[in-house]
Amino acid sequence: IKDNIIEEIEDNGFEDEISEDWANEQIDNEWENLISESKNWNSPTDTERLTEAFDELCDKNIIALHNAGFETSDGEYEVVEVERALRENGKMSDGYCFYHEQDLARAISKDNPSLYIAFQKINNEDDKVSIEVGKKVVDVLKHHGFAVDWNESANTKILIPNFKWQRIYDENNRDLQDYNDVIERMSN
Repeated sequence: IKDNIIEEIEDNGFEDEISEDWANEQIDNEWENLISESKNWNSPTDTERLTEAFDELCDKNIIALHNAGFETSDGEYEVVEVERALRENGKMSDGYCFYHEQDLARAISKDNPSLYIAFQKINNEDDKVSIEVGKKVVDVLKHHGFAVDWNESANTKILIPNFKWQRIYDENNRDLQDYNDVIERMSN
């Protein structure tokens, strides 16, 4: 994470305003705060339950991607790439869902955290098909203990209110953005 942040500072031309030492100190402070907070987290966390729900959706032939790009169009691009790989393996999904970086920013907010989940089916313009995908996603989320807010519209994302992103990052954790895991899981 440190390397990514330092690279971001350099790429955006802020190295004169933000020293590497200062950035490292801030990162270390935030890390210590996160470790301290994590001792009070209930297990399973919302993030762990979401991971289990997304795995179940993949098992039910729905592509479920974590942090798929920065905005909805990025997530849709990522889904199409996964669908292509599935089709190369002789499979075709029954739909997809994902959240992206902007959605994740809401989930890490201290005030009113929540997570929006986009859903659809590849190359689909039929609202009834979209709604069926949404219902399957909602059923799995509820099965994993989430309250959801969705008006059953094809044009409205599914909201998980009070969703708190709680995850400790380390090298041994599963990479939620390794979409090859999704492809492999859905191809079996």
